[in-house]
Amino acid sequence: MLMSALKPLGELENATEFAARHIGPYEDDERHMLSVIGAASRRALIEAIVPRTIARTKPMSLPAPVTEAQALAEMKALAQKNQVLKSFIGQGYHGTHTPGVILRNILENPAWYTAYTPYQAEISQGRMEALVNFQTMVCELTGMAMANASMLDEATAAAEAMTLAKRSVKAKSDTIIVAGDCHPQTIEVLQTRAAPLGLKVLVGVAPQLMQEHDYFAVIAQYPSTSGLIHDLKPFVEQAHAKGAAFIVAADLLALTLLVPPGEFGADIVVGTTQRFGVPMGAGGPHAAYMACRDEWKRSMPGRLVGVSIDSHGQPAYRLALQTREQHIRREKATSNICTAQVLLAVIASMYAVYHGPAGLKRIAQRVASYTAILSQGLQQLGRQVITPAAFDTITIATGADTDTVLAKALAAGANLRRLSPTHLSVALDETTTRADVNALWSWFAKDGQALPEWAAFEKGVDSLIPEGLRRTSAYLTHPVFNTHHSETQMLRYIRSLSDKDLALDRTMIPLGSCTMKLNATSEMIPITWPEFAHMHPFAPREQLAGYWAMNDQLCAWLSQATGYAGVSLQPNAGSQGEYAGLLVIKAWHESRGEGHRNICLIPESAHGTNPASAQMVGMTVVVTKCDAMGNVDIDDLKAKCEQHSANLAAVMITYPSTHGVFEVRVKELCALVHQHGGRVYVDGANMNALVGVAAPGEFGGDVSHLNLHKTFCIPHGGGGPGVGPVAVVEDLVPFLPAHRTAGVGGAHSVGAVSAAPLGNAAVLPISWMYCRMMGAEGLRDATEVAILSANYIAARLAGHFPVLYSGGDAGLKGGGVAHECILDIRPLAKTSGVGAEDVAKRLIDYGFHAPTLSFPVAGTLMIEPTESEPLAELDRFCDAMIAIREEIAKVESGAWPQDDNPLKNAPHTAASLLKSEWAHPYTREEAAYPVASLRKQKYWAPVGRVDNVWGDRNLSCSCPPLSDYA
Repeated sequence: MLMSALKPLGELENATEFAARHIGPYEDDERHMLSVIGAASRRALIEAIVPRTIARTKPMSLPAPVTEAQALAEMKALAQKNQVLKSFIGQGYHGTHTPGVILRNILENPAWYTAYTPYQAEISQGRMEALVNFQTMVCELTGMAMANASMLDEATAAAEAMTLAKRSVKAKSDTIIVAGDCHPQTIEVLQTRAAPLGLKVLVGVAPQLMQEHDYFAVIAQYPSTSGLIHDLKPFVEQAHAKGAAFIVAADLLALTLLVPPGEFGADIVVGTTQRFGVPMGAGGPHAAYMACRDEWKRSMPGRLVGVSIDSHGQPAYRLALQTREQHIRREKATSNICTAQVLLAVIASMYAVYHGPAGLKRIAQRVASYTAILSQGLQQLGRQVITPAAFDTITIATGADTDTVLAKALAAGANLRRLSPTHLSVALDETTTRADVNALWSWFAKDGQALPEWAAFEKGVDSLIPEGLRRTSAYLTHPVFNTHHSETQMLRYIRSLSDKDLALDRTMIPLGSCTMKLNATSEMIPITWPEFAHMHPFAPREQLAGYWAMNDQLCAWLSQATGYAGVSLQPNAGSQGEYAGLLVIKAWHESRGEGHRNICLIPESAHGTNPASAQMVGMTVVVTKCDAMGNVDIDDLKAKCEQHSANLAAVMITYPSTHGVFEVRVKELCALVHQHGGRVYVDGANMNALVGVAAPGEFGGDVSHLNLHKTFCIPHGGGGPGVGPVAVVEDLVPFLPAHRTAGVGGAHSVGAVSAAPLGNAAVLPISWMYCRMMGAEGLRDATEVAILSANYIAARLAGHFPVLYSGGDAGLKGGGVAHECILDIRPLAKTSGVGAEDVAKRLIDYGFHAPTLSFPVAGTLMIEPTESEPLAELDRFCDAMIAIREEIAKVESGAWPQDDNPLKNAPHTAASLLKSEWAHPYTREEAAYPVASLRKQKYWAPVGRVDNVWGDRNLSCSCPPLSDYA
């Protein structure tokens, strides 16, 4: 019997298997999609849409793709280059135990990490309840009236507090006093952020500086970076007497035992929740927090989740107040933050829910007890402990022994913190054991010294927290923090919340400009490996060798993708990448003696973060016009360039444009700005339409930021985490952000823009894995299929809804768009009274998250499918939109009244459909099952349409009273 020949080994090894799984449509699907669009091939489609003047002339130079298993093996080899030592460094980063039920069911659960920012409240009730828990936790632990739904890190939160204080107080000074014993990374970021705003940062002994200078605010660490607990109350009173604010950077775990800042009059409290169950991860992501006095809540940056009511009068959550204030106020915005660290805030809040007030206090008391025991033992050994009042950190005068003690610790596998040439500090945490304390004693002991006996401490030890600074007030009294302490209860609580939400694990999220990509499981696996999770960001660099190697490789690959010469991964959000990029441009001009250049031209269609970022670096925003097709008006741009030629610093554009089209004159635009001495900032929000097809660094861009949580697969996580690398051309590389606290950066580098030198380092393995498994061809294919899918949707829906800003002359059905398309609902609003919001809410009944609502054009929906959605899901979405158009037609014909129809009443809850009375002109079946496929799988919105106005008029951002849960 003859044996059939096997295929060539190269085919069987299948190195491109991941790309085939990442990209949704199959070959037959692509042929069908192209036939609907009217394009002969995918190549013909791309050539018709992407201007040939900007097309890449050569492919990206990336390693050949490997399989998922091979990529994981390579990543494991990188991880093993890290040296995971026991950390006693502190400095705002601590060891913690992530409860297994939270690790598995939140951090590793796509129902949580693939969710989007909760702009559509009705399908975000679960994560918003968790965020309200977070806000309540922060308010009660800090003693403050108001808290937001998280910030990026403690250092940037302190910087935001600085500007909040500046615009809120009566004091006219431009000086902020920063206590010298704040964390050094916080001081560095404050200095970076203050300089372009003309604010002066005075660092030193705060009481002395407060006597000698006028100031608008003071910031102090509580406890300090050396561990000392100061009584801050008299200094708060002194600041208030001068009309200034007092900002406290506080440790939340310590606040279970210390008098909270709100009780001694603090105006703003900031900090990190990292030690509430979130691994150190070489610096992030972690959820920072900000709390403030009640009268400042409407000026507080970031996101705020509020309690409102739905259309049935039931409690419901929603984003409140300044949800995206930079889109509303643009260059007048006080912050460019349009994100948070939601996934990490959820973990921290669940840590508090799981442990409850008694559990948190027990953890804190254990830490405080170990600290007191360690201190007493060291003093028995003859060491001088110079922090008599402490919670978890003590500082020891080691004199000439400093290097010897450090070497002993290092040899035993531990890091201590060198606070000065003659002082070491030691920070304890939740993971500390008796063995750790014994080891610490042994490193500080002289040769031959007997170690202290534990028997002396068994009956208890005097606290190092002064009696007058010990907390007496209650916290976390709400039932949610006092119910779910068994694993069974916690598991079911987490599941009950995730069941209320829509994330990518259930459905396509077709958000234009937001790129909700597949977050492949293999990409996610490494982030919880101990070699990545348990690294301190300020460990010696050689111990972080794996992280730095990954950083360098990923930077090189991103340079290939963008056409730029250098990349910094330090910015920990897209907004921070924008800010860093503009700082680089500003520093470059100053290095040439042209610091007077401060005009930033920004098209009227730009993302709202663009003008906000320009304002934050001290630039003056000049808005340029767009033409009828949404393109930058080149004639107006030319006039503005000529008008401001002597002072032109930069132009900021988004490419493809915010309107979702490739502007054909972009190279002309870049050349024009360069001619007048300015630099070109290309916002990288839409890079999913460019990678492998065109590169901003090649067609004239000087600086871009990327959103790794968009184009490069880091999950949105319900609104965070993120990474926003900044990429630059060759002559701007020396100006990329430094981190001098960590010894990173050169003479021309701009200052640190985030607390950690590698930013949100712990999620970088995701983008590394994506690039490694896709390779150059796979990344290019992903871009092309994203464009194909958007054009397929535009083609299928063009006969039902007007498609704005499509190319028109491309000879394609739907007109030809980039990776997203805009449907215009405004004409239908005139004929039926049904607006874009009604369509968005009705899509929930069909089981979809809505597209981007009313951005960049009011009354429209912007749709972006991404390359990973299979044809069946694209069709399901198109079928839903077509069915909704037919429903609108019934309203137009008068079959359904304009004020009582399925669109105006959407979304429909199960409870509303089960009521005995039904007075609507449409049937219950039409409400619940508008298409037959919903009978097989149906998502039920947990609440009806949320009343936004009621929520703002009756603002409440803490857990509702128990009666509301009845």
